[in-house]
Amino acid sequence: MNTLFMHCRPGFEGEACAEISEHAAALGVAGYAKGKAGSACAEFVCFDAEGPATLMARLRFMQLIFPRQWARGGYLALPETDRISVLLEALAAYPVCGSLWLEVMDTNDGKELSTFCRKFEAPLRKALINAGRLEEGGNGPRLLLTFVSGREVFAGIAPANNSAMWPMGIPRLKFPREAPSRSTLKLEEAWHHFIPREQWDERLNSDMTGVDLGASPGGWTYQLVRRGMLVTAIDNGPMAQSLMDTGLVRHLMADGFTYVPKPPVDWMVCDIVEKPARNAALLETWLGEGYCREAVVNLKLPMKQRYAEVRRLLERIEEGFKARKVKVQIGCKQLYFDREEVTCHLRRLDK
Repeated sequence: MNTLFMHCRPGFEGEACAEISEHAAALGVAGYAKGKAGSACAEFVCFDAEGPATLMARLRFMQLIFPRQWARGGYLALPETDRISVLLEALAAYPVCGSLWLEVMDTNDGKELSTFCRKFEAPLRKALINAGRLEEGGNGPRLLLTFVSGREVFAGIAPANNSAMWPMGIPRLKFPREAPSRSTLKLEEAWHHFIPREQWDERLNSDMTGVDLGASPGGWTYQLVRRGMLVTAIDNGPMAQSLMDTGLVRHLMADGFTYVPKPPVDWMVCDIVEKPARNAALLETWLGEGYCREAVVNLKLPMKQRYAEVRRLLERIEEGFKARKVKVQIGCKQLYFDREEVTCHLRRLDK
C-alpha cells in the first residue's frame, strides 16, 4: 500500500501533484507524484510502504485544495469473470472496513464504467459482509474501490472522517429550477464543504444580512435569500425579478470593488470574474476591516503555475491579517462546480 491515489478535476492533475509533493516534502515522506493530463486523477508513490499512512495521519483532507478524494492502497488486475473472488483474496490483507464506495474517474470513460459499478456493488457488498471484510457502520476505514476499467481497480482505504464527504468528492446537489443561474450550485457546495451541517442554523439563518458582489443575475443571491437573509446585491447588471419579488433583496448599481456596507453584514459572497489578486485583496479588506464576519469568494486561476499562484495569494492574505492583528480562519478548495477557479471561505474569529 505504497501509493496515495487522488481524484481531481480533469486538467488539474499537475496541481494535485504539486500540492501533495509540497506536503510530502514538508513531512519528510520520500516519493514522487505522477498524473496523466486529462485523467482526473494523480498519485503519490512513496518509497516507504508506510508513507501514504503517514501523509493521511498528518494531513487533513479538508485542507487540501486540488484533490477531491484520496485513498491509500494499490492496483489490482481483475479477470473478465469472478472478479469478486479475486477482490476478496486481495482485500484479506486490508483492515476490516466500515463502509464501501465504488468510484470511477470524472471522465467520459469513467461515466461509462459507472453503470458497471452500480450493478457490481450489491453482490460485492454482500460478499464482503459474508467474508467478514465489511462491517457497515463500524469503526473501520472506508473501502474505496476506484475502477480504471472492468479489468483494473485501485483498492484503497481512507478514514471516513478524513476524506471526501461524497464518492469521488462529487456532491449530489440538484439545481433549483427557480434559481436564476447554475452558478448557484457553487455557493451551495461551498457551504456544504466549509460549514458543518449542524452549524447551518447558527451561521446561515434569517436573522442575518449579506452582500453579493457582482450579483447579476442572482445565482449566489438566491442561496442567501433561500436561507432567509436580507441581501444587498451589487452589480450594474439586472437581477432576476423573482428575487426582487421576495422583498429580501436591495439592488444597487455600484462597483463591487469600492462598495462598503453600512452597517457591517454577516456574509459577503463574490463570484466576480477578475484577476485573482484583486479578489484576494477584497477578502483581506472585508474581513480585515470588519465589513463582514464570513465570506465566500472565488479566485479565477491563471493558465500556468496555478497551485503556486493560489499558495502565493493565500500567504499574502494570511500576512495581511497578521499585520492587522486579526484572527481569521481560511479555507480554500477547488470544488466540483468550480471550473478554472478555486473557492475561498474566510471566517473572522474575534468578536
